[in-house]
Amino acid sequence: MHDPYHALRFRDFRLLLSGVFVGSFGQQMLSVALGWELYNRTGSALVLGGVGLAQVIPLFLFTLPAGHVADRYSRRAVVVVAQLALVAASLGLAALSAQRGPLLLIYGCLVVMGSALAFSGPASSALIAQVIPSDAFENATTWRSSSWQLSAVLGPAAGGFLVGLLHGATLVYVFNAAAAALETILFALLRPRPRDTAAIERATLHSVVEGIHFLARTPVLLAAITLDMFAVLFGGAVTLLPIYAKNILHVGPIGLGWLQASSSLGAVCMAMVLAHRPPLRRAGRTLLAAVAGFGLATIVFGVSRWFWLSLLMLALLGALDNVSVVIRSTLVLVRTPDQMRGRVGAVNSLFVGTSNQLGGFESGLAAQLFGPVIAVAGGGVATLLVVLLVAWLWPEMRNLRALKEASPAA
Repeated sequence: MHDPYHALRFRDFRLLLSGVFVGSFGQQMLSVALGWELYNRTGSALVLGGVGLAQVIPLFLFTLPAGHVADRYSRRAVVVVAQLALVAASLGLAALSAQRGPLLLIYGCLVVMGSALAFSGPASSALIAQVIPSDAFENATTWRSSSWQLSAVLGPAAGGFLVGLLHGATLVYVFNAAAAALETILFALLRPRPRDTAAIERATLHSVVEGIHFLARTPVLLAAITLDMFAVLFGGAVTLLPIYAKNILHVGPIGLGWLQASSSLGAVCMAMVLAHRPPLRRAGRTLLAAVAGFGLATIVFGVSRWFWLSLLMLALLGALDNVSVVIRSTLVLVRTPDQMRGRVGAVNSLFVGTSNQLGGFESGLAAQLFGPVIAVAGGGVATLLVVLLVAWLWPEMRNLRALKEASPAA
């Protein structure tokens, strides 16, 4: 009999999940507060663009080395050290906010934050395999995804509310520091199963990029990451929501808030459905269908002039994206040997994470050249073409059945 709460019955996974939620919630609050403060101070869109750049550069520089660190050393210790760096950077932002410090130092704090997140991401993802048995991996990734999506709904709302209530962003940075400190404590309380790190080679260029080589030798994983990456890259409807709210749907800032929240709400609802249903039996076809549905929903949203239809399509986008996230994340866990989970998780984070940033740029450029409707609908068509291409290039994906499978030998 299927147990929808299987992963939650393990103490260490509950601690890990709580830590991930608290940390994500704090970061979501900080993002809203920081954007408000910087734009309020400078009135410059370029300054806001610098926020994303300051956090993306460390992702490019450190994610692959961070994967090797997660495989070579204690993953719990890596997350704890990274969170302590986040605490320091958040307190630095609070001090700079209170003193109206220079933008250069604010960006410096953001670089520290981006670096810390680059190291904590692969370690935190790989740590799941040390706190639960393999038969709970799919259920665990479902709950982890739902936790992150819930923070994406509640965090920005809480951040905006606190900025308005406190008449400033300074204390929000302090709250984020407290959230990072709490996440540090929760991860420090974990008792993960020991693993053999003696066989892992010292850091060399080959060992650092071994995660890429492993993906190249594992067609199902490569196909899943390719699908997710290009769906995010081409299906960038969320980036253009302000244009749709103001010029196409004519719903103003309140409607924009609903539009921004709807995809996360759809993802949370889908996570509940996935948690309460038996494990997937035709995972490959389900993933292909989910990404194809993502492309179709993107096209409908792109051409819609009805607010409620647009809301529904965005919720559907979030729901279908969550199906893809759960399948891909579970595959990374079950198809990767433990001594490589950090490096493979780092490659996964790098590809999908940077595609979010590049997808936003691609959508903005296409909208500037061709208009928002063509940009969004065209991205949906491109997503459908990617699904067809992946299904043709990797028949292993079409034939993939149950996700649960023993990790390959080291």
